[in-house]
Amino acid sequence: MVKSSIVSAVLDEALKTGGDFSELYLQDTESNSMRMINGVVETANYEREAGAGVRVLKGTKSAYAYSVDTSEAALIACARAAASAFNGMKDFEAKSICVDRIGRSWAKQPFAEIGNSDRVELLRRATEAAKNQSDEITQTIAAYMDFDHRTWVYNSEGLHAEDRRPRTRLAVQAVAMANGEAQTGSVSPGYGVGFEAYKDKIDVEAVGREAAKTAVTMLHAPECPAGKVPVVIDGGFGGVILHEACVHGLEATSVGRGSSVFCGKLGQQIASPIVNAVDDGTLPGEWGSMHFDDEGNPAQRNLLIENGILKTYLVDRLGSRLMDHPMTGSSRRENYTYAPTSRMTNTFFAPGSDDEEEMIRTMGEGLFAAKMGGGSVNPLTGEFNFAVSEAYWVRDGKILCPVRGATLIGKGAEVLMKIDRIGRRMWMAPGMCGSLSGSIPTNVGQPRIRVSEIVVGGKGGAL
Repeated sequence: MVKSSIVSAVLDEALKTGGDFSELYLQDTESNSMRMINGVVETANYEREAGAGVRVLKGTKSAYAYSVDTSEAALIACARAAASAFNGMKDFEAKSICVDRIGRSWAKQPFAEIGNSDRVELLRRATEAAKNQSDEITQTIAAYMDFDHRTWVYNSEGLHAEDRRPRTRLAVQAVAMANGEAQTGSVSPGYGVGFEAYKDKIDVEAVGREAAKTAVTMLHAPECPAGKVPVVIDGGFGGVILHEACVHGLEATSVGRGSSVFCGKLGQQIASPIVNAVDDGTLPGEWGSMHFDDEGNPAQRNLLIENGILKTYLVDRLGSRLMDHPMTGSSRRENYTYAPTSRMTNTFFAPGSDDEEEMIRTMGEGLFAAKMGGGSVNPLTGEFNFAVSEAYWVRDGKILCPVRGATLIGKGAEVLMKIDRIGRRMWMAPGMCGSLSGSIPTNVGQPRIRVSEIVVGGKGGAL
């Protein structure tokens, strides 16, 4: 994308004030989005975002500057702006490129070959499936997005890395109403592949039906009781608890600054002995996957927790310097306007060996959280509060009825220790994760798990 002579000039310019490492990052992203409400297309957008950023490191200090202009003059100006954070003399020279890394797109059917009529047809099919599920469905919102994200990284150690990351996602929201009350159901699968996802991986009609089914089920559900009870959490988006209440606390952005409950706990037991947790950016075609991270390092499969023991943190280059810990291929950023930081990719509890139905049969009275919603977490303490978007009350080991308004309240470190069952089939769900380097695509996942005791919040009385 940029001549090697320009790259060398930019990296050298960035080192003139005493930096010991410099990096040039370039990005070019094309995206399409479309939104349909009640069968009518409301918006259709095409965007292209391109730009560059230059970073300089000196020990554990970092400076970053960026520009939408990628001309030689603009890149040199960026390098000078980043270098101006330091006032030393030049001690390092940028090396010539000696490492080339090229990541090929996982797309079989590139988005550039797809017409908007094909996108509209997907939304129409999902909308009709949702509407036809029940007469109580009064509104449907279907949204489609795709983007082709290309990155180039060069650094003063002689690295050149290119990656191409296609992603697409379909989201359906259905609203059910009766007697003046409304409930919402939503489903939003996504993958890191091309438009072939809607033939190979995503059943469009099933997405619409599932969103409607959740809305109707919750419409007729009583309010959830409150109490401290066993909870079974289903797979897929249930992994949001691991993501939010645990693994954010394993990122160098928290650990390197001493603001995580998991600081200094490598090699210690932080979870039940049956727990194994992984962050894996190498899975082909998954929503959070990549060939190389945003510092040009190969993506990795990182075993975070093994048999309950903390094995590693998620660490970028600056975090590695702060923590004296190896880099883990975990450096990510939303776009060129952000410096990279340590982030998750596809994060999940590994499969266990327990029978999924036995978890419910032997839990006595408690809650089955079939679908998790949003929530909030304090990364310093691990305290969390998560909504459950589809839940069922269990009594004597049998599902009694659906309940609405359930929340799960607790601390991540305590919940990890109370996991007493892990099922055999793991699946993942896509989401967007926000942190210091912006909003990025990440997968959360798990098999069905059981927590022996957790606080359930709700407004209901005895059932």
